[in-house]
Amino acid sequence: MIKQLDKLILRAFIGPFLATFLIAIFVLILQFFWLWIDDFVGKGIDMATLGEVVLYVAASWVPVALPLAMLLSTIMTFGNLGESYELVAIKSAGISLLRFMRPILLVSLLIVGVAFLFNNNIIPIVNLKLNKLKYEIVYSKPAFDIKPGVFYDNIEGYVIKLGSKENDGQLIKDVIIYEKGNYLQDNLLLADSGSMTVSSDKRFLKFHLKHGTRYEERGMRSTTNTELIRVGFDEYEKIFDLTSFFRVQSNDSLFKDNYRMLSVRQLKHFMDSVVVKKDSLSKRIRNEVSANFSFATQYDSGKLKLPVVQKAPKNLQSVFPDSTKTILADMALSKINAAKTSMDLFYADYNSRSREIREYMIGLHQKFALSFACFVMFLIGAPLGSIIRKGGIGTPLVFAVIFFAIFHLLNTTGEKLAKEAVLSPFVGTWLPSIVLVPIGIFLGYKAMRDSQLFNKEFYYRTAVQFKKFIRRNATKNDA
Repeated sequence: MIKQLDKLILRAFIGPFLATFLIAIFVLILQFFWLWIDDFVGKGIDMATLGEVVLYVAASWVPVALPLAMLLSTIMTFGNLGESYELVAIKSAGISLLRFMRPILLVSLLIVGVAFLFNNNIIPIVNLKLNKLKYEIVYSKPAFDIKPGVFYDNIEGYVIKLGSKENDGQLIKDVIIYEKGNYLQDNLLLADSGSMTVSSDKRFLKFHLKHGTRYEERGMRSTTNTELIRVGFDEYEKIFDLTSFFRVQSNDSLFKDNYRMLSVRQLKHFMDSVVVKKDSLSKRIRNEVSANFSFATQYDSGKLKLPVVQKAPKNLQSVFPDSTKTILADMALSKINAAKTSMDLFYADYNSRSREIREYMIGLHQKFALSFACFVMFLIGAPLGSIIRKGGIGTPLVFAVIFFAIFHLLNTTGEKLAKEAVLSPFVGTWLPSIVLVPIGIFLGYKAMRDSQLFNKEFYYRTAVQFKKFIRRNATKNDA
């Protein structure tokens, strides 16, 4: 049964947790668009596509937002309880710190399990869809927008210049259209006025031009014997294909091998296949590199019956004539170059396979490390809130930002060092927990003993006592 104390603490925790989680997601979404705004602007993204991007981005940041929400909400919860002297009342009733932390401890373990399931089953799909969508948007052409007085060349095969355009965007004047192609000279179309409309399906642009001239040069590129054709018109309709402006359709297979797009089972499968390919390199080296050196394929020379040499030559060069020396030198150099080229290729292949294995191992450990980070943040936030005894959003936010910045820095640095083989994948991905868990244990130890670790008055009194001590020693030395 849930006791009243547990209900009190859970009610005080759930509200701040949900609020900080949503705020964290919102801030991280803004950070994403801040980084990608240059690639998205001018692409004519419709609201449905924009909503799809926001949904995928929000889901992809859940593993990062959960630890941040856990840290800030626990600091706020225990800070509020301490500021309202509810912690004092609970301790005076003989209830230990660990006891009234228990309900949030159980909730944090539940969140760890939910976070792992989300990281393993949802995040790979979200990352795959998000990267596919980003690829389609980034590599699509800018949105169709012809501005007056500017040469517009985003329509393939044409360059368009408008002298002016009315506010309705349809009536145009002084139209110039260059038709680019494999001609001796680009064709040219001039018109005094006209109208510009886009088809209902937005796949075609229609120019209905009035009072103009079309110039075209016909002839072979290899000769100057060409003819110029000039055609005047009262009305002329030109249609442009806008299908190139639509999003570039990409295939999920472009990203499916990335370690961020795989579940634990898939990571193990891909890692085993790469290990097999890496192990086969040694056999390929024996077969391909050793083939350049014939002596490597011969029997042990000690087992061969060699003729008895009566007198050893002073040096090996005196045995062969000059013509043979040149041939042997060329043969040796060619063999060495061939072997070096093969070894360079194998070395690059070996490094690539090794990096793939490291990335798959990093992805495997991250599924567990990012989930466990929720418990680590609880381990820091709960005792920290009971020590500072400050509620609200001010002081808890400062401490939350500091510790989360440390967590994020260690997580990013550890992953990068693990990819470069400076640290093992295990140490690189678990580096934040390795550093922060001892800090959490230390804060818990201080909280259970009512430490004044963040009490300004304590440090002020300590400084005053230290000054008095210095003065007394100075007086004794003068005497």
